[in-house]
Amino acid sequence: MAQNEKLELTQEWDKVFPKSEKVDHKKVTFTNNFGITLAADMYIPKDASLAANGKFPAIAVSGPFGAVKEQSSGLYAQTMAEKGYLTIAFDPSFTGESSGMPRRVASPDINTEDFMAAVDFLGAQENVDAERIGIIGICGWGGIALNAAAADTRIKATVASTMYDMTRVGGNGYFDSGDNEEVRYEGRKALAAQRVKDRAAGSYLRAGGVVDPLPDDAPYFVKDYYAYYKTPRGYHKRSGNSNDGWNATGTQAYANARFLRYTNEIRSAVLVMHGDKAHSFYFGKDAYKYMVEGNPAAGIKANPNPSNKELLVIPGASHVDLYDNMEKIPFAKLDEFFKTNLK
Repeated sequence: MAQNEKLELTQEWDKVFPKSEKVDHKKVTFTNNFGITLAADMYIPKDASLAANGKFPAIAVSGPFGAVKEQSSGLYAQTMAEKGYLTIAFDPSFTGESSGMPRRVASPDINTEDFMAAVDFLGAQENVDAERIGIIGICGWGGIALNAAAADTRIKATVASTMYDMTRVGGNGYFDSGDNEEVRYEGRKALAAQRVKDRAAGSYLRAGGVVDPLPDDAPYFVKDYYAYYKTPRGYHKRSGNSNDGWNATGTQAYANARFLRYTNEIRSAVLVMHGDKAHSFYFGKDAYKYMVEGNPAAGIKANPNPSNKELLVIPGASHVDLYDNMEKIPFAKLDEFFKTNLK
């Protein structure tokens, strides 16, 4: 087994949300099956009576895509810990405080493995019930969470919040506007050319951070991203989205992959939650429909256990509302969902 790489982790509280007095917090690390050491914040309920026979149910959280654990995922993890779960919010491979070189790249395989490695880690904790582990994926990590749930039967309950399917948007563009061979070919040519330029320069061109300064005519969802990532509300110095984004070629593999192919075979519980004002709502609706119904026209069967699958629509919520808006994120519902399915 690969050994944890020694990481220099920030010990002071540098989250974009206040520290809760109801939980204990510490930094932890674990290694995935690609040998990459991941950094995480662990949140443990102070109320020991919430643990059955000394063991807590546990939840691993990650996302949004391009964010770090000090942002939305940490808020989710800390809030769920207040409700009685031992939780971790982790930085994905190549990002934040986690290891992996070069920085700011992504991989469908490695990112899915990151979630499964988090389950490995949680299941090995003495104060965790290994039979009661769930995951939460936010934004682009919602699609990754569904992919992990389809692959790993140890995951007993999954929440995909305000999800993107990064493989769909990577291959088809937003709203499937580039879903044709010619557009994909031109995109592949551009990425191939950029790889040549990167090698000649000896460095990687960055792209994909939130636009700054913000144009007056920016789409509303870009303004929402700016309001989170570029202001004190959500800015973090280690977040790619708050700064200069990804390597321009760093998500290239996503365009040729498809995450959700076997989600119609997930037998464990899944909650897909999305705001009805989110530009990304179509990802959540389509993911839920496919997960439950399959695609009979293509010979893909319906789910054998649809009764524990749910699409929760949050009226009036935008995409970014489900990052940190405590009035819109239905934490009581999440608690009910995990209590029902982690038992």
